[in-house]
Parts: sequence; structure tokens; C-alpha cells
Amino acid sequence: MAIATKLGIDLVAQIEQVPGERYLEFSDRGLALVSIQTSAGMGPQYVSCDFVTGAVRHRRLFGGGIKQPLGRAVGLSSSFKPLIADLTAGLGRDGFVLASLGAEVLLVERNTVVAALLSDGLKRLREYAIEEVIPDQIPDQIPDEIKDQTQGDSQDHLLKSISDRLSMLTVDGKDWLQSLSDQNRPDVIYLDPMFPQRSKSAKVKKEMAVFQELVGNDDDAGDLLAPALRTARYRVVVKRPRRAPFLAGVKPGFSIEGKTTRFDIYPLKKIPH
Repeated sequence: MAIATKLGIDLVAQIEQVPGERYLEFSDRGLALVSIQTSAGMGPQYVSCDFVTGAVRHRRLFGGGIKQPLGRAVGLSSSFKPLIADLTAGLGRDGFVLASLGAEVLLVERNTVVAALLSDGLKRLREYAIEEVIPDQIPDQIPDEIKDQTQGDSQDHLLKSISDRLSMLTVDGKDWLQSLSDQNRPDVIYLDPMFPQRSKSAKVKKEMAVFQELVGNDDDAGDLLAPALRTARYRVVVKRPRRAPFLAGVKPGFSIEGKTTRFDIYPLKKIPH
């Protein structure tokens, strides 16, 4: 399989042949990272990238629009739809929400396994997405199962335009920043480094346990802040747990707090309106 070749990992047909405690599983549901047993004693656990159903879909439909904390943090408005570089993309959830609010989003992820999951999620999003159709006027050639899903959500036809605003790169954020020319600088740089578990959701805790065993806690995330501040046109936004210290000890211009998270905003230039 191309994914195994690209990642330099073995392709096996049976779970019994897996040499370690984690493996990638490809099925008709897409690509998933499976942890046979986590350090917390949980297992097996599955992590995949899904932009179509579940929590991400709920955030898209009911998250509060551009007035939600994430939208306010990056400066979104009806007249300002920035180009945002998410340099710690992970599974791309915040990036997807930003794209659903009208921003152009580049998802940058350095871990090759996480990037493979993200790429698979984007691929399935684009396969599902339907070009601007009205639910009761869906063309006959669209499969019945897609019709049914679309009729249940009058906004699913917007997924095509959202997916068009998302792109990704598999590269270290610091290397990407160094390679940029002045004309290609993003309007906003967004950082959400891995941090010890902050969600009370059992599902999220299990997913985070798997992720942290794979990528660690992004201990070098502070190294991104200085080059990000030199590169972004208008602002840098850092997402942190509500009571966490400032990234790299650098105080932001202002912060927007939620119940469990905090957005630290480092303004560089007034946003045009």
C-alpha cells in the first residue's frame, strides 16, 4: 500500500503480525491510528480524522459563527477573511472550523503519522463534499446514501467550499517559516501545541493519551513563537489551557478566555475592516 511505503512502515494482513503497540489500520472507514494498549491501561483505542460527522460537524453547525472565541481570536469578520497558517495542525479540527467561517487555512503538521491521518480526513471530506446544491434539488446521479445524509443537514452542501479553503503540508513549522518569501506571508499564524489533557470528555482523554504517546507534549513549541511573530502580517494566536503559562513566557497583547481554554493574541498590525 502506498501509505506504508511513504511512511516506511511494514504492511501486514493480520493484527497478530503487528510488531509494536500501535499500528495504522486502513478500512472502508478510512485511516485510523490504533493503540493496542495505552500507558494509561486503556486499549485498544482508535484515532482518525473526521471532518464530516461527530463533534467537528456539531462545531461547524452550532459553534457560534465568527463571534465564537476562536473566530474573534484570529480577527475574523464579514470583511476580513484571513489566510491562516496553523503550524501545529494535528487532526485539523480548529483549522476546519476556521475554514468553515470563511478563512483560507494552511494546515502544517510535522509528524508523518498524524499528517497521514489528516491527509486521509481531507481526502474523505472532499469525496463527501457536494457542490452548492439545495437539499430538495439533489441531482439523481448522487448516490442515495449521500442524498440521505445531505437531506438531513441543509448546510452539507457548503462542505465543498470549505474543503476548497483547506490545504496541508507535511513539514516542521520552523522550517516552513524559514522558507517563506515576503509576499507569501500568512495574515495570521495559529499555534495550538500539545499540552497535558484539558478535556473532561472520556473520549477526548483516550484520544489524547494515544496522541501524546505518539508525538509527546510539543516541548519545543516555544521555539515557534519568535519566528511566527517575525512572519505573520497581522497577528499570532496561541491556544492554551485556561490556566497554563504563556508560551515561551512571552506575554500577549490580550487574551480571550473560555471555560477550559485561552487564546493569547499577539497583535502585530491593525486588521483591515
